[in-house]
Amino acid sequence: MKRLIPAIILLSALAIKAPAQFLDMEIQRGSRRIDIPFDYINGFIIVNITFEGVIPLRFIFDTGAEHTILSKREITDLLRVDYRRRFPIVGADLSKELYAYLVQGIELKVGNIIAKNRSILVLEEDYFRFEEYAGIDVQGILGSDFFRRFILKINYSRHTISLYDPQYWEPPGNNYVRIPIEITRNKPYLNARVQFHQDTSMQLRLLIDSGASLALLLHTDTHPGLDLPDQVIPSNLGAGLGGYIQGYMGRIEELGLESFTFREVISQFQEVSLFLDTTYSARRNGIIGNDILSRFTLIIDYVNEQAYFQPNRTYENEFEYDRSGLFLAATGPGLNHYIIYGIIPGSPAATAGILPGDEIVKINYLPANFFSLEGITRKFQKKPGTKVRMKIKRNKVRMKIILVLRDLI
Repeated sequence: MKRLIPAIILLSALAIKAPAQFLDMEIQRGSRRIDIPFDYINGFIIVNITFEGVIPLRFIFDTGAEHTILSKREITDLLRVDYRRRFPIVGADLSKELYAYLVQGIELKVGNIIAKNRSILVLEEDYFRFEEYAGIDVQGILGSDFFRRFILKINYSRHTISLYDPQYWEPPGNNYVRIPIEITRNKPYLNARVQFHQDTSMQLRLLIDSGASLALLLHTDTHPGLDLPDQVIPSNLGAGLGGYIQGYMGRIEELGLESFTFREVISQFQEVSLFLDTTYSARRNGIIGNDILSRFTLIIDYVNEQAYFQPNRTYENEFEYDRSGLFLAATGPGLNHYIIYGIIPGSPAATAGILPGDEIVKINYLPANFFSLEGITRKFQKKPGTKVRMKIKRNKVRMKIILVLRDLI
């Protein structure tokens, strides 16, 4: 049950200008490299933030987001900040009109960096509802406006982000593969080879998106040959602004990044034929997310528009996906109560008679609240034929269910 945060924010006439390099940041004198630890949870990079010098928060580290976003307006309400401008934004279905505020003069501390007088966006309401579908308590997104002036290195194995001063940084050695990228609106794009069938290969423009926990998301109708594979299932791609994003999940035969090749890649598909804002979308055909990126140590040189990839020990891991057909939401103060909000027709969950609204009480004889959402997800990613025993609650009635996992695509 891979998820992503597509920050679909179309801000007409918004221009947040970056000051001169590093003048708005307090960095230890002589520091050529700053390391920031992160937690890697359910396919997301989570960093600790100190907001306005007093409030500890957790943000998604997101190379696919142009701006830093606070999703919890109650925090800035508490601090009585001045909401300078209110902007209309477009929701996940590309039709709902939602709102965000421009807030200026904010201080953010990330690791040993103190960024002062920052401009951020504050959502009028928490449209993401990120806790529900990812099971992680976060309050916002750290976008590329914060780190684009550095050389960025993400070491997924060591759970460390390193920011280098470009004046002193030198490209890595031959154990890295260099891939040209293009920076558009502070976001990195690369060209990749995607093959659906043996005789159909396409060069596609993909956003390098550390805010997406999936492997690959392709936007159908953005390329003449980009259509759905023969076998797909309905899928919730995650939660965007204003609701869950509907799409499909299937496999592509091959994904090529320079000398790297991945086969049988689990991919998500979203129709974006209504997406008319080419300035925002940068003519992209899709997104490459953490289920691919985490197989490397990744370096992004924003200044010289180059990326460097070094495979790590997870490079050859198989692509896993949910074989139950369930879509879960995490609820409750501890985010450890699990409500079923969707079921794939014809899946093991549908065959077992599970219905939307049911709550998982036990799983394999253990209380469900013993697990994180990520832990439960792993139970449903086991090999075909695996039996998962559950107790569910429906209208105060408890029932025993046995799911027999099987391949859905």
